[in-house]
Amino acid sequence: MARRTGWGRMPVLPTLLGLSDGILSALALAAGAILRDGGGRLDVALALRVGVACLVTAAFTMFVAFYAERRTDLRRASRQLNLTEPGRLAATNLGRQVLEESLVATLVAGVASFVGAVAPLLLGILLPVPPSATLVITVGALGALGWVIGTMLAASRLRWCLAMLLGGVIVTVVGAMLDIA
Repeated sequence: MARRTGWGRMPVLPTLLGLSDGILSALALAAGAILRDGGGRLDVALALRVGVACLVTAAFTMFVAFYAERRTDLRRASRQLNLTEPGRLAATNLGRQVLEESLVATLVAGVASFVGAVAPLLLGILLPVPPSATLVITVGALGALGWVIGTMLAASRLRWCLAMLLGGVIVTVVGAMLDIA
């Protein structure tokens, strides 16, 4: 596993997964509450409950996926090296490094998901705007994330932004139809 310095040390996958998961989950969970009754149920407590739900699910999902992927890599490497025991590399420092990296990815994804869910909801609560504007702010946060992804990938920022905005609108409609919170 290569060591990176500066911004390169930021775990990209768990950060982007956490932020996008948090924003999308906030839209899915809070859209109904925001649109129903003029958004009267949208408050800091709801934003924090949504954030905690996002943190827990993103952290769990990230650990399972990240750890399983890395352990699969070790198993594959063991086979390619013709080691007699499939889990042999996992019992070495590489196995401990995989666990440590998985725990870091878990922490990053959980925190990023919490921030992604709570920040736009709190912004909509604290700004003197109608509650429905919170949905616009949250979808806008997803578009901004798309712009950043496009920049990071040296790809079309506009396409990434529009794709993320479209995804946000779709999830908002689904969230409003499900009316969960």
